Amino acid sequence: MMAVNRQVARHSYRVCTGLYRPLSRSSSVSMVQKVLVRPPQDVPGAEEQAEFSRAGIGGFFQERPMLKNPFLEDALLQGYLRRHLPSEAVYSDLHVFGERLVREVDGWGRECEVTPPRLVTYDPWGCRVDRIVTSPAWQRMKDLSAQEGLVAIGYERSYGEWSRVYQMCKLYLYSPSSGLYTCPLAMTDGAAKVIQSLGVSWPVADAFSRLTSRNPEHFWTSGQWMTERRGGSDVGNGTETIALPQSDGTYRLSGFKWFTSATDADMTLTLARVTDVDGQTTSGSRGLSMFYAAVRDEQGMVQGIEVQRLKDKLGTRQMPTAELLLDGLPAHRLSEEGRGVACIANMLTVSRIHNSVSAVAGMRRVLQLARDYATRRSAFGKLLRDHPLHMQTLARMEVETRGAFLLVMEVCRLIGREETGHASQLETHLLRLLTPVAKLYTGKQAIAVISEGLESFGGQGYIEDTGLPAMLRDAQVLSIWEGTTNVLSLDVLRCVSRSSGLVLQAYFTHTQSLLAAASLPSLSVAVRSVDSALSGLREFLQAAALKPPGFMELAARDLAYSLARIYMGALLIDHASWEGASQSDAYAALRWCEQDLCPVVSKAAIGCYNMKTPPLDAELVYEESTRD
Repeated sequence: MMAVNRQVARHSYRVCTGLYRPLSRSSSVSMVQKVLVRPPQDVPGAEEQAEFSRAGIGGFFQERPMLKNPFLEDALLQGYLRRHLPSEAVYSDLHVFGERLVREVDGWGRECEVTPPRLVTYDPWGCRVDRIVTSPAWQRMKDLSAQEGLVAIGYERSYGEWSRVYQMCKLYLYSPSSGLYTCPLAMTDGAAKVIQSLGVSWPVADAFSRLTSRNPEHFWTSGQWMTERRGGSDVGNGTETIALPQSDGTYRLSGFKWFTSATDADMTLTLARVTDVDGQTTSGSRGLSMFYAAVRDEQGMVQGIEVQRLKDKLGTRQMPTAELLLDGLPAHRLSEEGRGVACIANMLTVSRIHNSVSAVAGMRRVLQLARDYATRRSAFGKLLRDHPLHMQTLARMEVETRGAFLLVMEVCRLIGREETGHASQLETHLLRLLTPVAKLYTGKQAIAVISEGLESFGGQGYIEDTGLPAMLRDAQVLSIWEGTTNVLSLDVLRCVSRSSGLVLQAYFTHTQSLLAAASLPSLSVAVRSVDSALSGLREFLQAAALKPPGFMELAARDLAYSLARIYMGALLIDHASWEGASQSDAYAALRWCEQDLCPVVSKAAIGCYNMKTPPLDAELVYEESTRD
C-alpha cells in the first residue's frame, strides 16, 4: 500500500471518491495519504489493481472565455453612437439586444454550426422534393431577424440618414452569434434595395413588403443567383442561363447556377439572357437582364428547380449553399432588357457593406473573448493580461479593429445620406470608391486578426468544440464573396476611370478636411504621417498617369490598400479629436499611423510595378524541374 501512496504522491494527485484535484508540487506525502481512498478489502486483487483502476486526472480545469454583452463591452461603438446618433432609444435597443445575444442567440448560432443543412432529394415514395432541411435554430434566426428589424430598420428610416448606421450597428453585434444568418440577410437587404431603386410595384410589391417586414409570419429572405460554371465575378461572359418569353409576359428560366448561397430563401433575383423569336441570345453584359422568381409554389414545393447538391465548404457550413438546375423556373423580368448588370450595382453595394460589417464584427468578437480569457488564464506565474507581450499583441489587434470599424461606419453613413437624398456629389463619389476599398481591406484584416486571436487561446484555439476555429473558417469567405481582393482592386481602378478621377478628388478633399479639423497637439505625429502619405499618394498618381496602361493594374492591390490605410488613419484621428473621445482613442490613432500608410509608393520606389516583371512573375510561378 505504501507503494501506491508513493506513486500517487509522485504524480501529485489527490484522489477522493472519484473527484480528481491537483496538488502543488510541494504537497506532502502525508496529505495524499489522508485523502487516499483505500479499495475494499474483499475485492480480489484490489491491492494489485489500485494503482490503475482509478487513474487520477487532476482537478484543474481552465475557465473558458465568457461572452458578455457585446454592446456594453464595446467602448468604440458606444463612443461612436454618442457622437453621431445620441438616441436613448437606439442605445436601449442595442443594450437589450446584446443581452439577448448572450442569453439565447449565441447558443442558436452554435446549434447551426453543429447541425448543418442537409438535402432530401426524394420523399419516401420516390417523388422528387428537393427539400433542404435546416436546424430549428436556423428558423429561429429567421424569426429573430424579423422581430429585431435587422433588415426593416434600413427601410423604415425612423432615424433619417442615420438609419443605416443604426441597422448596421445592430448587425455588427449580431453577426458573430448569427450562425451565418447574416448572409441571407445581406442578400435580402440587397434585393430590397434593388426593388426599391426600380420602383415598388407589381409583381414585386408584395415581395418588398415581405423582405422589409418585422412580422416573422410575413418575412421573406432572398437569394442572389448569379454565379455559373463559367464565371463568378465575370457574370457578363459567364452567364449561360436563358429566359424564354411566355405569352402572359412572364418568362421561364433554364440554366445551371453553380453557387447559390442561402438556397432555402423564399425568392431570388438572378440574371439570364432573353431569347428572341429564333431562340438566339445576345452575348456579353449587354445580353443580361435581371429577373425575380419565387422559389416555391403555394404548396411549398420548389418550382422549376432541381437541387443538384449542397456544397461542402471550408466554412459557412451553417448555411445551405447549392448547385441548382433551373428547368423552366417561372420568373418576372425586373430590369430593362439588357440592363441586368447595371441593376445589380445597388445590390452589390449593399452586400459588400454587409460583408465589411461581418468582417469587423468577427474581429471585435475574437478580441472580446481573448480579452476575457486573458483575465482567466495564467501562464508562467501570472495572468496573460499581466504579460506585456501578450497585451501588445492584443493592442495591435484592437488598433486594426478600430480602424476597420470606423471605415465601415463611414461607408454606412454615406449610403444613409445617399438614400435619404442628403448626399453631396463629393459624398456620392466617396461612397462609390470606399465601398470596394472597405470590403477588400476588412476582408483581409478579419482573416489576419481572427487567426492571431486564436493564438491567444493556445491549443484551445485549434479545438473544434470550443467554437473558436469556426470563426477563422467562416472569416475566409469574407475576402472571396462578392469579389476577391484582386477583382475589387480592379473595380477601384474602374470607378476612378469612369468618374474621370472625380472619386479620387473627393477622396483627397475629404481626407484633408478630416486632418484639418484635428487640433490636439498629442495627435500631431499621426496627422503628419497621414498628411505625408496623402501627399505621396497624390504624387504617385500623377506620375502613374504617364506610365503604360499595365502599370496601374500591377499597382491596383497596393493602391487599394493605401487608400484604405490613409483614410482609416484620418478617421481615427478625427474620432480622437472630438470632445468626448478617450485617451485610448488618441493612442489608437497614433499606433495606426506607425505603419506604412502608403505601400503603393514604397513598392513603386523599388520597381515592383516595372513592366518587365509580369513575364518574370509567370516564369517564377511556372518554373518546371530540369531533372530528367
